[in-house]
Amino acid sequence: MPNTNWSNLNPLQLGRYAEYYAKMEIASYGLEVFTSEVDDHGVDFICKKNKKEFMQIQVKSIRDYGYVFMQERKWDIVDTNLYLILLIFTDGNLPDVFLIPATEWQTESALFKYKKYEGLKSEPEYGLNLSKKNFHLLDRFRLDALFLNIEKPINDNK
Repeated sequence: MPNTNWSNLNPLQLGRYAEYYAKMEIASYGLEVFTSEVDDHGVDFICKKNKKEFMQIQVKSIRDYGYVFMQERKWDIVDTNLYLILLIFTDGNLPDVFLIPATEWQTESALFKYKKYEGLKSEPEYGLNLSKKNFHLLDRFRLDALFLNIEKPINDNK
C-alpha cells in the first residue's frame, strides 16, 4: 500500500502522482494507455477502449474540497472523446477517482462552472466547484462504477 499522507506532497508531486495513478487505474480495466511527453493541448494521455473508440484524458487532482479548472482554449465541451479524470486526495485514504465527460460542462450547475472573466487578465475557464454540499453530485462519475457499464475492450491481437 502506498504512503497516503498526501499533505506531505507539494502540488507538483501530487499532480505527477495523480497522472501516474490515473493511467494505472485506466490500464487496470484493460484499456490501452498512450502518453505524450508534452501536455500542450490539455490532454495528459489517450486511452483506447476498443478498435474504434478512444478517450482523450486530462488529469486534475485536489486535496479534499475546492476548485479545479481547465482553460477554455484547451477544454472543448462538445468533444465527446474528451474526459477529465479527477482524483481527490484525503490523507489516510487512496484517492477517489472520477471520470467526467467534457460535455458535462454544457450545462452549468452547482458543480460544473464556466467563468468568462470578461475584462480581466485571467483566461476563460471551465471548473468544478467541489464542496461538502455538492460532493454527492460526483457519485455518478466514479471510475469504478462507470467501468462496470462500459463494454469490455476488444483485444486487437485476436
